[in-house]
Amino acid sequence: MTASASEPEDAADPGRPSRAPYDLVVVGAGSAGLAGAVAAAELGLSVALLDASAQPGGQFYRHPAPALGAQRPEALHHHWSAFAELRRRLESSGAHHLTGHHVWSVIKETDGTWTAHALTGTDGDADAPVRVRARALLLATGAYERQLPFPGWTLPGVVGAGGAQAMLKSGLALPGRSIVVAGSGPLLLAVASSLASAGARVPAVVEAAGYLRYGRTPRALVTNPGKAVEALVHSAALVRHRVPVRLRRAVTEVHGTDRVEAVTVSRLDREWRPVRGTGRRIACDALAVGHGLVPQIELAVAVGCATRALPDGTLGLALDDLQESSVPGLWAAGETGGVGGAELARTEGELAGRAIAARLLGRPARAEATAGLRRRRDRMRAFADVMSAAHAPGPGWTGWLTDDTDVCRCEEVPAGRVREAVAECGARDARTVKLLTRAGMGWCQGRMCGTAVACLVAAGGAPEPPAERRPFAVPVAVDAGRTRRAAAGTGSGVRRPD
Repeated sequence: MTASASEPEDAADPGRPSRAPYDLVVVGAGSAGLAGAVAAAELGLSVALLDASAQPGGQFYRHPAPALGAQRPEALHHHWSAFAELRRRLESSGAHHLTGHHVWSVIKETDGTWTAHALTGTDGDADAPVRVRARALLLATGAYERQLPFPGWTLPGVVGAGGAQAMLKSGLALPGRSIVVAGSGPLLLAVASSLASAGARVPAVVEAAGYLRYGRTPRALVTNPGKAVEALVHSAALVRHRVPVRLRRAVTEVHGTDRVEAVTVSRLDREWRPVRGTGRRIACDALAVGHGLVPQIELAVAVGCATRALPDGTLGLALDDLQESSVPGLWAAGETGGVGGAELARTEGELAGRAIAARLLGRPARAEATAGLRRRRDRMRAFADVMSAAHAPGPGWTGWLTDDTDVCRCEEVPAGRVREAVAECGARDARTVKLLTRAGMGWCQGRMCGTAVACLVAAGGAPEPPAERRPFAVPVAVDAGRTRRAAAGTGSGVRRPD
C-alpha cells in the first residue's frame, strides 16, 4: 500500500503517544528496505516504509516516472525481476509505503520505542514535519558517491558516475554526447555500458586500480560466480561498443572554459601517484567520475551505533549475525554495513525483517531459513570486502591536486589552504581543518570533501575515518527542529491507518 501524505497525530498528548502505531519503521525503500519491509509484514508485523523518493527501488532500481512513458524501464537494469517481485509483494503485504518522507533524525524514546522525524514533499518542502513511531527500527539508507577532487572537477559537465546513471535511469537523459567514465570500482563498468547502450560515445573507461587483487582471494571469486557473470556482461557491452578500458590510470585534469572540452588521463604508480610525462588528452564534453561509495550511516551514528572500518577506508555499521546494531532495537541492512550490491542488500534486508518479526512476536525465527540467509550473506559480504580492498584509493592521489584546486566546493576552500592549515597552523585532524578553513561546513556537510581533507591531513599516511556524526541527516529548516527538541511538541505525525 502506498501513501503520499501523512495523517495528523491524535490531538491528546501528541508528543508522547501511549502506544507505537507501527511494529516496525523501515527507512529507505531500496533493495534492502523493500526486502526487510516485505519479510516483516508477511510475518504479521505492521510496517511503515519511509522513503524520500516517489517510487520504490532506491538508487540501484531507479526508473522513469510513469509520465515519461518508458516502454521498457527494465532495459537498463540487471535482475529487474527480483525488484518487480519485491514490489508486487510490497503491494499485497499490507505494509504502508510512505513516499516523499525525508528522514532527518531518529530517536529512541524512554519506553524503548523509536520515533523517526521526517520532512515531507518532493524536496522536503511541505508545510509540516511528521513523526513516525514504531517498536523497532530498520535502517536501509544506502550510500553516496565518494569523490576525489582534481583540477577542473567543478566545471559544468563533470558529474558523479552514479549521478550519470541516475540521470539515464530516471530521466532518460545523458550528461553529454561524448562521456569519459573514470574513477575506481566496478560501478564504472556498469555506468559505461549503460551510457554506450543508450547512444553516448564513451571514449574510455579510466580505472585507477587494477583487477589483479581479486585473484589473491580465489575462494571469494569461486563462491560468487554471479559477480563474474555481471562483469562479463558489462565487458561484452563495452567490447561491442568499442569502449577501451584503461587500468592504473586516472583523470588528473579537466579542460574547458564554460564546460568540459577534454580531460587529461595519466598513468598511476602503485600508490596512485601520477607518473610524470604520461598525461594524454582525450576530447569529450562530459566526465562521469566516482571512486566508490560511502555508507550513509548518519542516522545510526547519531544514536550511538558502533561502526567498523571497511577495507577501503570508509566506515560501516558494526552488526551482529542477524543485522542488529549495537543499539538494541535498531537493525540495519544493505550498504549501511558496507557496499556490496543489490543481491547482498536484499539478503540482509530479508534476514533483518525475519529477525525483527521473531523478536517482536516472541517466537523463534525459522532456523533453516535464517541459516540459509546467513550463509548467503556471509558469502557475498566476503566478496564485498575483497572488492572494497581492491579499489581503495592509494595515498598518492593527492599528487593530482594543485594548491588552487577547490577541495570543498560548498565553501570554495582550495587544497593550498588545507595544506597551510596543516603545515603552518598545526592542524592534525579534519575537524581542526574545518574550524580553520570552513572545509566541510557547507550544504553537503563534508560528504563531498571529507575524504579529500582527511587524506591531505594525513600527508601520505593512513587517513582518519570520515566523521559521520551529524545531528541532521538532511538539511532542515530551523522551525522543523521544534518537534525533535520538545517531546510534547505540537507538530504533525503519522499513525497507522485504520
